[in-house]
Parts: sequence; structure tokens; C-alpha cells
Amino acid sequence: MSSTRTAARTTGVAIRAMLVLTLVLGVGYTLLVTGIGQLALPWQANGSPLPDDRGSSLIGQSFTDADGEALPEYFQSRPSAAGDGYDGAASSGSNLGPENPDLVATIAERRAAIAEREGVEASEVPADAVTASGSGLDPHISVAYALLQVPRVAEARGLAEQQVQDLVESRIQGRDLGFLGEERINVAELNLALDGQEGE
Repeated sequence: MSSTRTAARTTGVAIRAMLVLTLVLGVGYTLLVTGIGQLALPWQANGSPLPDDRGSSLIGQSFTDADGEALPEYFQSRPSAAGDGYDGAASSGSNLGPENPDLVATIAERRAAIAEREGVEASEVPADAVTASGSGLDPHISVAYALLQVPRVAEARGLAEQQVQDLVESRIQGRDLGFLGEERINVAELNLALDGQEGE
């Protein structure tokens, strides 16, 4: 009888403990952290959204037409291997090694296409213009790749090259903590700024 009572009492204590911990850690902690995020960093806590529901500044986008052709009036992102391209639900790289014949051929094709589109020699095309990031969602390109695209974008929009170049240079993001990574440019934010400038 006493062992049955002890087992029932232990079970009751365990259930009460589970309920209390679920409320405190599962509900209370979640509400606390969410509240702090909304108060301290609302833009980041809500997914770093771009204006007019144009996506997130943390996820790359393609600036192409329905046939997959690059829109000449926009700066182009780096390639993506995530799903059909920049698919947040299918984040991935190609997982091909640097000497894989398929990857080597793909890079050569991309380099030739970009060189033709931008009117430069293939040797002038930066590495990030022809290779996808590990996540396939990288929203940034190198400063070199952005500057390479300036003449095309300026011509397509009827703007002075210097005006477009100044806009690019104003959007350069420095290295994290001053020494991690490379200087970079968020393509979606640059294109939004470009649209805004053209509308002025």
C-alpha cells in the first residue's frame, strides 16, 4: 500500500514539475526573449524585412525575367544552388569539389556569360560572380563584382556612370568587427536604393 502511495506521489510531483517547467521555460522564457527582441532589435527580430514586402535583406534574390535572363537595369546577385535559386526552404550549395568537371564547366560557362554581358575580359570576372555560396542564400556580392556591373546598369537606366558608382560605394558594408570577412554589398538593398534614386 505504501509503495503504491509513494509511486502515485512521485508521479504527481513529476507531473507538477513538468507543468511548471513547461510554463516557465516553454512559455515564459519564449515570451521574455521575444519581448526583448521586439524592444531592442525589432527589425532583426522580424526577419530584417525589406520595404514594401520585397523579402528579407538576409536572403539573396534573383533579378531576372521569366526566362531566367538577367534584367540589365539591376545589379545581379551571385549564383544560387538553393532549390530553384534563393529558396529559403532548400538552403544548400552544390557540394561539388573544386576539381569536379561539372563544376569547372559551370564556372567557365558563367564566367563567359558574365564577361559578355558586362563587356569585359573573362579574367576580370570576380570569383563570387561565378560561384554559389555554401547556403545558396548569400545576399551579398563583392565590391569588385558590383563595380563591374556599374556601366551596364547606368546605361540601362540612362544614368551617369559616376552617379551609379557613387551609389555603389555608399552601400559598401565593412568587415564584421573591423577584421572578419571582406567588404561587401547587399544586392537587394542596392537595387532598392537604385530604384529610389531613379524615382527622385
